[in-house]
Amino acid sequence: MFKKSVEAKSHQRLSGADKKKLKRSLRDKFPRASDADIDSLFPPKAEITVSKFQNRVYVYSLEGGFPMFFDIGGRGTEIFPTVFALWKVPELLPSFTLKGGEVSRFIIGGADLMFPGIIIPTEGLPSFLSGETWAVKVPGNPAPIAVGSTNMSSAEAVNAGLRGKALRITHYYRDLLWQGHLVPNAGFLEDMVQEDPALLSSSQVSGSCEGAADSSNDQQNDTGNKEGGQSVDPSNAISEPNPASAAQNDFQNSTTEKVAADVGDLKVTEDIDADGSNVEQHLLSTEDVDAHLENCLLQALHTTVKDKELPMPGSTLWSIHVLPCRPSGITLDIKKSSHKKLSKWLQAKSSAGLVCFLLPSRCFLNVLLELGISSGEISAKEDKFKKEVMLLSVNRKHPDYMSFKPEKRRIEKANEAVDGAASDNRPQKLLEVTEIYKPSVHVNSIFAAVGADKGNLYSSSEAYDVVFKYIEKENLVKPTNKSVVVLDPALCDALFKGAIKKGTSYPTEIHKKDVGSIFVGRMQAHHVVTRGSESVVRKGGLKTIQMVTERRQGNKKVTKVSGLETFLIEAEALASELQKKCACSTTVAELPGKKGFEVIIQGGVIDDVAKHLVEQCGIPKRYIEVLDKTKK
Repeated sequence: MFKKSVEAKSHQRLSGADKKKLKRSLRDKFPRASDADIDSLFPPKAEITVSKFQNRVYVYSLEGGFPMFFDIGGRGTEIFPTVFALWKVPELLPSFTLKGGEVSRFIIGGADLMFPGIIIPTEGLPSFLSGETWAVKVPGNPAPIAVGSTNMSSAEAVNAGLRGKALRITHYYRDLLWQGHLVPNAGFLEDMVQEDPALLSSSQVSGSCEGAADSSNDQQNDTGNKEGGQSVDPSNAISEPNPASAAQNDFQNSTTEKVAADVGDLKVTEDIDADGSNVEQHLLSTEDVDAHLENCLLQALHTTVKDKELPMPGSTLWSIHVLPCRPSGITLDIKKSSHKKLSKWLQAKSSAGLVCFLLPSRCFLNVLLELGISSGEISAKEDKFKKEVMLLSVNRKHPDYMSFKPEKRRIEKANEAVDGAASDNRPQKLLEVTEIYKPSVHVNSIFAAVGADKGNLYSSSEAYDVVFKYIEKENLVKPTNKSVVVLDPALCDALFKGAIKKGTSYPTEIHKKDVGSIFVGRMQAHHVVTRGSESVVRKGGLKTIQMVTERRQGNKKVTKVSGLETFLIEAEALASELQKKCACSTTVAELPGKKGFEVIIQGGVIDDVAKHLVEQCGIPKRYIEVLDKTKK
């Protein structure tokens, strides 16, 4: 992103309203950051400037200071912190730890991060989705050296044998956004980053980078002489800017004294382990782990899990909400519990009626578990290749929830592994489409007869199980022909009442292969669309994306795309992507008399747009409807 010099087109101050909007976006984008963290990066009374570059990148900085965040495309969807922000708040992002300082040579040389170059914790690879923002650290040095977005999910990485690209680096120490040769500690050298000598030479680490530099001044000078003669004393942390770098010139507005003062505010975490964790390990029994898990879940449901944020992936519930609620000095490992796996623990909570989860399946359509307050048991099928669950709702009238008294304490930040959490990712964006069904008045009697909840939502395979369970219970299989089902009055009404023309006799038998499809057809259709961490459950069948090419003003062609909202695609974002891909102008217009927008692309590019929707947006081909009006 900043490997080459890019000239800024404009600089301007943010208004008070824009500053508040930016901070809200940062809180939403980086849930690990507290309000105090955001205020430390952008103090309330400080002026914030935005620089707009020719490559459509917006860079937000303290006026007269350093760049703190940059936004790719300027739409607010791809915001990344700079290394300066990460040096002030090292735990702003989860981070990968390199296998050693030698690996950092490749990162600060402009290469992406590969899985063979990172340390895999003993408890397994941390859970993440494709496109998440992560930082990169060196063992023994708390200051991140780079930031980027994950190239694949943790599940895909495991399936690939932990090979391939882990992180697409967007910004790193010593690129053109980094300027002034400012370093947070003596471990940052000219061509690599290694352990902070201050951490190695002293058991008591100073609370700031300036203090660390003072306590290890001799070591820094020696290191600087050995590594090309560069001194890393923060008071002399700026050298002459590169005149060929316009990006450096745009941000080089502060004096050496101000830089030294800013470095003094950069905090270093005490007693950091090689993986960036300072959590003390304790040996816990299985019963202790189960008890902590129960308390952490209830604490999270009371304090951080909000109904407006649902549905929520189980991995997000675990890593962002449950783990931060663990007691200080305690490390929770789901493998040490009686459930052994995250998915089984969440199913147990769902069976108890405390929460409701959606369990995806790769072999069958997803099973949606919708518990009522009085529900007790759940029967669910879960594919062995896919274990991710979605938290749909919280039963806040459950006795365990109502009797729990949440603690008032500062929640600890965490970055723990999630065992077995997985998701099916597209090349750039995660998309999952699921068709589900709700029992109607036609089939309610069948669900009641087998003890299935009539208020739940079911996949087609689960609905098949219900009707065939009823057939088995009532012994309706024809003795002389096992492929035929004899219809009793209840099943006959469920399948055909109201669907048979008046005066026509009802059938008395039906082939087994037709039972399931007719039964599902008598239920109410719903669908679930999940993209990344956002998931929506809607009533009715899934509507397709409509693509139409037509002529305007003589022989000119335009291609119109609508129905994007169904698949959680922003029309403006797609228009910007297609403008680059198709090298033509694009506009976004509101649909007349409807809720939604359409993207209008100049030219007959229907094939290119369809390919983009399938390959980059992850839309299955069967959900794209194409009409070319220019062909006779």
